[in-house]
Amino acid sequence: MAASASIALAALLGGCGQNGGPATRSFEATNGYDIRTMKVLHPSAYIVQMCYTKTTDAKGMAHNPCYACHNRNTPPNYVMEDEALQAAYDFPATALHNPYTNHFKDFSDAVAKIGDEAIIDYVDQSNYFAPDGTLALADRLKHLPKAWDFDSDGQWSGYIPDCYYHFDEHGLDHAPDGHYTRWAAFAYMPFLGTFWPTNGSTDDVLIRLPESFGKRDSQSSFDPLTYRTNLAIVQSLIQRKDAPIEATDERIFGIDLDKDGTLDTATQITYDWAPKEGRQMHYVGEAEALRKAGKIHLAAGLYPEGTEFLHSVRYIRSDQPGQIALAPRMKELRYAKKVQWLTYADLHNKGLADLQEQDINPDRLETFRGNMEIGLGNNMGWIYQGFIEDKYGELRPQSYEETLNCMGCHSGIATITDSTFAFPRKLGGWHGGWYHWSQKDLKGTPENRYSDGTWELENYLKHNHSGDEFRENDEVLSKFFLPSGDMNHTAIDLLHDDVTELLYPSHERAVKLNKAYRVLVQTQRFIEGKAAHIKPLRHVYKEVKEGEKTGNKIYLIP
Repeated sequence: MAASASIALAALLGGCGQNGGPATRSFEATNGYDIRTMKVLHPSAYIVQMCYTKTTDAKGMAHNPCYACHNRNTPPNYVMEDEALQAAYDFPATALHNPYTNHFKDFSDAVAKIGDEAIIDYVDQSNYFAPDGTLALADRLKHLPKAWDFDSDGQWSGYIPDCYYHFDEHGLDHAPDGHYTRWAAFAYMPFLGTFWPTNGSTDDVLIRLPESFGKRDSQSSFDPLTYRTNLAIVQSLIQRKDAPIEATDERIFGIDLDKDGTLDTATQITYDWAPKEGRQMHYVGEAEALRKAGKIHLAAGLYPEGTEFLHSVRYIRSDQPGQIALAPRMKELRYAKKVQWLTYADLHNKGLADLQEQDINPDRLETFRGNMEIGLGNNMGWIYQGFIEDKYGELRPQSYEETLNCMGCHSGIATITDSTFAFPRKLGGWHGGWYHWSQKDLKGTPENRYSDGTWELENYLKHNHSGDEFRENDEVLSKFFLPSGDMNHTAIDLLHDDVTELLYPSHERAVKLNKAYRVLVQTQRFIEGKAAHIKPLRHVYKEVKEGEKTGNKIYLIP
């Protein structure tokens, strides 16, 4: 690293060392407010910042990014009539004023003070791993700072990071001593808009099933084949289609995995679940014994209880033009665990009750129980918890309100599957899709197609006439739209064969977005908006009028 870059990097870190400097620094200097507080400044924080976008532009053209989240539900997701939110800003009265005031701030001066080399070096340093390879955040949680101890018992009651991001050829994570952590990496098509790298972040998602899913029986130790087979079964149930597996002798488990009527070698999990018609599916090993005993459950579109997800949101690593990857430095580490099984009937009744309550009391705010230490329940059987970058670049627990911001998307929209986004969008192909982005990136991945033959990403560009919810991504606009406003079909044709034509930013844009977010981090005002930007956003309401229409026609995903 050049000397000038070293000096600038030290400034980025607030004058501290690589991993945040002295452990004795005051918490107030790091964060600026007490993350243990249950006082919520914006009770409607579960309504996310993108929902305040002006969907009709100055020329009267309608832009519809809303359909990506608000669409027709598929049981057992019983969020009903959600597609109506494409047409109107149906906010409770207390949410009409936009609480995300960062949208309207100009960060140009602060961004200009950060050099390119400094930000490149900064994002290339891990705040998850300590220099000796141990897990920095896990160590801090085990030696809990008082400012993080919500119940003052001296112990952290929530999730403690235990993934080492050391994946084998099957996408399974290994600890330094070689044991399996059971975290499994999978490739997926990033969800529309916000989570495209071109809009500011890279990310990865891991899944972990309970210990029983990796055991042949209650007395055995972890068996990778059993675990991989159960992962594929869960994939099949969530995606409601066949899932590929390595050639597996079904006699090992005594279960006809491919449902061909014989116990022989199977190369797929065949999806065929219709219990009312006598067609059932099964887990393998101890998990199946527990299912038969009624201790764990199986149903299409639902994960078994005890399922966990780990989601890291990161800066963009872009050392040279055309090279985009996960940055070692995390912006956030998000965790979810399914702690309660709800049946189709339970979820249906909840959906009906929510719809009725909305009709009776449209200004009622949602309630989510929990705290910053144990996480928040989403009222659908899951708890969510998060860690976010502090002023000095380390990860710290999120406050209640910062986690509240996650709840709307993971509980109240129609396009999720059992509260999740990524796993239903899992890819196949190389290694069956069980790999981490550090092993293979999205380069060369073809675009998804809908059942009517249209293309997923092309549809988003067509309906939104932009590449992000805020319509601030000028790079996408200039690449995929002609000066006339028509779509650039030459660029679209390339996109069909390689999604990174759209999803990956240029080196210059990646560097600018990294700087913009780093400036935002130094304010620690995440509850006022986390969108990385330099100039004030141009297409966002400060105040939404009651009954305001979006100008959009409802688009139902085929």
